[in-house]
Amino acid sequence: MQQTKSLERIALFAVMTTSFMVTFMGSSVNLAIPSMSVDYGSNAVVSSWIITAYLLSSAVFLLPLGRIADIKGRRRIYLLGTALYAVFTFLVPFSSTIEILITMRVLQGISAAMIFGTGMAILSAVYPPQRRGRALGFSVSVTYLGLSLGPVLGGMMNHYLGWQSIFYVTGLLGLIAVAVISTRLKGEWVGSPGERLDIPGSLLYMTGLLALLYGLSAVKTSPWSGYLILTGLIVMALFVYWESKISEPVLKIELFKNNLTFTMSNLAALINYSATFAVTFLLSIYLQLVRGYDSQTAGFILLAQPLVMAILSPLAGTLSDRAEPGKVASLGMACSALSLFFFIFLKTDTALILLIANLILAGLGFALFSSPNNNAIMGSVPMRLYGIASSILGTMRLVGQALSMSAVTLIIGIFIGQVSLNTAQPTAILTTMRVSFILFTVLCLLGIAASLARGNVHEETASAKE
Repeated sequence: MQQTKSLERIALFAVMTTSFMVTFMGSSVNLAIPSMSVDYGSNAVVSSWIITAYLLSSAVFLLPLGRIADIKGRRRIYLLGTALYAVFTFLVPFSSTIEILITMRVLQGISAAMIFGTGMAILSAVYPPQRRGRALGFSVSVTYLGLSLGPVLGGMMNHYLGWQSIFYVTGLLGLIAVAVISTRLKGEWVGSPGERLDIPGSLLYMTGLLALLYGLSAVKTSPWSGYLILTGLIVMALFVYWESKISEPVLKIELFKNNLTFTMSNLAALINYSATFAVTFLLSIYLQLVRGYDSQTAGFILLAQPLVMAILSPLAGTLSDRAEPGKVASLGMACSALSLFFFIFLKTDTALILLIANLILAGLGFALFSSPNNNAIMGSVPMRLYGIASSILGTMRLVGQALSMSAVTLIIGIFIGQVSLNTAQPTAILTTMRVSFILFTVLCLLGIAASLARGNVHEETASAKE
C-alpha cells in the first residue's frame, strides 16, 4: 500500500513537472513575440508561425506517438520526449534565421507530442478511479501555474535578459524533469503489448491533418491553400475509412461510435481550445503594441487568468468526482463564452480593471471546464485504453490550439497584412481582435451544446465499463 502511494506521488510530481515546463514555455513565448519579430525582422504573419509551427507539429505527431507508447511503453516514450524537448529548447536561441528558429519549434513540438501522449495516461493508470479526478485536477492546476508564471517571469526575462533566456530556463527545467523520470519513476505501462503500429493509418493521419491545418493557416498567403484544405479533407476521410477496417488501428473509431461521453467530451475540448487558446497571444499584442506597456507589465496584467485557473482547477477536479462532470464543464464553457463576448468590446482606453475582471472570468470558465472534462474522458474508457484516450484528448487540445492560431493568422493576414507587428496600426490590431473574438464567442456557444449533449456522464461511464 505504501509503495503504491509512493508511486502515485512520484508519477504526479513527474507529470506536474513536465506540464509546468511545457505550458511555461508556451505562455512565455507569447510575451516575447514582438521582441523576436524585431530581432529577426519578420512580419506579423511569419511571427505568428513561431507559435503555430509548434502546435501543428505537436498535433500531427501526437496520435501516432501515443500509439507507439501504448505498444512499446509509456514511460519510455515519456522520458525520451522530455529529454528531446530539453535539447531542442536549448537550441532555439542559437537559430541564425527565423526559418531555422521555426524549424527548432517544429522539433520542440514533436518532442512535446511524446509528453502529451503519455503523461496523463501514466497518471490515469497509477491512480484509482475514485481519486483520479483530484490527481488530474492537480496536473491541470500546475499547467495553469505554468501559464501564470509564464507571462510574469517570461515578461521580466524578455525585458531584462532578452527572449533567449526564456528558452535557457525552460531547457533547464527539462533536464530536471529527465532526472526525476529516469531515477524515481520506476516501472512501465504498456497498454497494447505485442500489437503492431498501423503505419499506413499513421501516414494518412499525419498527411491529412498537416495539409488541412497548414491550408487553413495559409489561406491569405498561399494560392495553394484551397487545394491543401481539400486534400486534407479527402485524406482524413480515407484515414477514417482505413481505421474502421483494420484490427489494430492507430485510432479506435469504435471509441467514438459506442461511447457518447467520450465523443462529446472530446468534441467539447476541441471547441473550447479552438475558442480560447489565441486569447493570450492577442491580448499580449494588444497590451504591448496598442496600450504601450512593456512585456513585464503586460505579463503581470495577463497573470489574472491563469492564476484563477491554478487555484480553482483542483477544486473543480474534486467536484467532478462527486457531481456530474458534464454539468460542471458546461458551466465553465458558459463562463468562457461570456468572457469572450466581453473581449469583443476592447478599446484603446478600456479601463484595466475591466480587462482584469474579464480575465478572471475567463480563468474561472477554463478551470471549471478543463479538469471535469478530462475526468469525464479518462473515466469513460477501460484502463487498457488510457494511452489512446490520453492521445486523443491531447490531439483535440493541440488541434484546437492550432485551429485557434490558424484563424488568428488568417485574420492577421486580412487586416494587418505583410508588415511587422511593431509597425502595425493600432486600429488594424483592434479590428483583428474584434473579428477574432466574435468568431471565438460563436465557437464557445457551440461548445456549450456539445458539452451538454454528453448526457449523464457517471451513468454513461458505468455502462461503458460493464
